[in-house]
Amino acid sequence: MKIKPIKSEKDYEKTLERLEVIFDAPINSKEGDEAEILSMMIDNYENEHYPIEAPDPIEAIKIRMEEMNLKQKDLVGVIGGKSRVSEILNKKKRLTVDMIRELERILHISASVLVTNYQLTK
Repeated sequence: MKIKPIKSEKDYEKTLERLEVIFDAPINSKEGDEAEILSMMIDNYENEHYPIEAPDPIEAIKIRMEEMNLKQKDLVGVIGGKSRVSEILNKKKRLTVDMIRELERILHISASVLVTNYQLTK
């Protein structure tokens, strides 16, 4: 097991190739330990060089609704009436503090995600 830090795209590709070879190695074996270390190195490199931006609050709500198999009508009463829900999900109106509190409670989305600024549509 000769492990070197990932310092370039070429190193990254080589590390991915090696991990592919040993991916199914038994846990607590020499190759299993190597696979675990390589996975952490790859994760660190990807987080640094290929960051994934968090979705805006409305996209986060839509993603969670899909995960929970909820429809727009299911938010009626949580963030307002039918037209208010539509305005919020279509980015015509902003979320209020009360809406954020309810969405955090019902959808289990962190308030820190929901308070992020986002662009309204015209």
